[in-house]
Amino acid sequence: MTALHLLWHDAHLVAVYKPPGWLVHRTGLDAGETRFVVQTLRDQLGQHVYPVHRLDKGTCGVLVMALHPQAAHALAQAFEHHKVRKRYLALVRGWAPALAEVDHALRPDDAPPDTAAQPAHTRLQRLARLELPMASDARFASTRASLVLAEPTTGRRHQIRRHLKHLAHPILGDATHGKGPLNRWWAAHLGRQRLWLHAWSLELPHPVSGEPLQLHSGLDLGAAAPAMPEPDWLDDWHMLLRSQPWMPT
Repeated sequence: MTALHLLWHDAHLVAVYKPPGWLVHRTGLDAGETRFVVQTLRDQLGQHVYPVHRLDKGTCGVLVMALHPQAAHALAQAFEHHKVRKRYLALVRGWAPALAEVDHALRPDDAPPDTAAQPAHTRLQRLARLELPMASDARFASTRASLVLAEPTTGRRHQIRRHLKHLAHPILGDATHGKGPLNRWWAAHLGRQRLWLHAWSLELPHPVSGEPLQLHSGLDLGAAAPAMPEPDWLDDWHMLLRSQPWMPT
């Protein structure tokens, strides 16, 4: 059994690094999948775990589970009442705006067409950009991309992915909201076929003490050659950050 990397563990909650390609729990919508965080973590810890939020299958990064019903209720309340600060990193097409506030209502993907859209808000900041002297599209002589910090203040399904598409800067590797030819070009260039969305950090009140708790994936955006060994579960993102000719924003 593949063990999940624990980022935080006490008597009330556990935070793990969710690998890309894993589902949080079993679902009939993806019957062929065999990797599930809930079941793996339950077997790894030898106790029941309670999911309180979710990450898409393709998204990697910080995922929190409660370890008893009271903690699950408190954490669910924190998410529901917007007491959780979520920060994501995304690799997107083109040069995204230096700063942007996206206030664009979203209708659930699987809802009937007449369903009312729900308010959705995301803050975006471009952290770095790059330009490669190779054409991924015959209309342009070069290929551009940006590293973006996304902070959703609401929790709609696929919110970050849909808001970046709304800005015409879809996340690379997004098969649903991006462009297939561009995704395939980047997969060949980077040697990775995946969604480039990373749940970087969560800040939330501890479910028992109420004290602020900061949970981080361990991904360092700093020096090109860190002094400390880097966690191997971050290999994809280390490769992306170290191998490309990034320019300051």
